[in-house]
Amino acid sequence: MLAPFLIMLREGLEAALVTGIIASYLRQTGRGEWIPAIWVGVFLAVALSLFAGAALLLVSAEFPQKAQELFEAVVGLVAVAVLTSMVFWMRRAARTIKTGLHRDIDRAMDAPRGAAWALIGMAFFAVAREGLESVFFLLAIFQQSPGPAAPLSALAGVAVAVGVGLAIYFGGVRIDLRRFFRWTGVFILFVAAGLLAGVLRNLHEAGLWNLLQTRVFDLSGTLPVSGVAGTVLSGLLGYHEAPTLGEVAVWAAFLAVTLTLFLRPERAAPAAAREAMRG
Repeated sequence: MLAPFLIMLREGLEAALVTGIIASYLRQTGRGEWIPAIWVGVFLAVALSLFAGAALLLVSAEFPQKAQELFEAVVGLVAVAVLTSMVFWMRRAARTIKTGLHRDIDRAMDAPRGAAWALIGMAFFAVAREGLESVFFLLAIFQQSPGPAAPLSALAGVAVAVGVGLAIYFGGVRIDLRRFFRWTGVFILFVAAGLLAGVLRNLHEAGLWNLLQTRVFDLSGTLPVSGVAGTVLSGLLGYHEAPTLGEVAVWAAFLAVTLTLFLRPERAAPAAAREAMRG
């Protein structure tokens, strides 16, 4: 499944870039002895993410059917909010993230007694943010696409992200991150739209939403979700063989708004801000 792979690749690469920027700056400024503090923060963040995911799975297993549907709807809504905010945050922050991290590191190192905790905190929050975002996204995807394909695809995405991060840090490999985040951002918005349509379906099955239930089309005979192509489309874009009017309307409205905002040209930074970024 491509959706878990690409999103975990993107999430993992964001975390790898932040930790890589911190580690590279420490090494370049002769502070390499502080790098182990970064790994402490990374491991703590990974542990927190795994614990949060396991806890949510255990809690949801105890719910009755309608409560389970409501829980899946809530997880789906959180996943949509997280994915959308992630896409727009990276669009805004990509240009200044390196300068901002360097400034934060210098500020932390000015107080040597608290430097280790500051570096641990920087790495922890960078990785924990991506990890907790991933937890909600993966829960939403796993609920819609049961089976081993989605977890294996997500693990592959993390593995490739780690490999790319190490290649950038140790090998000086350069990739066009602006283009990468732009096109993966478009793809993620389509995934989020599919998840949002699934949320409406969950709310209906939970007995909380009964409007706009007219079937727009029914492709169960030609492109069923149980088939190979239907499974791929379901995992990628939240495809459903017989969507309702409400699901199609939510899907289309979400994409119309988010893609318009995401793809519009960025305004040029003011001259003072450009000078600050160069310095």
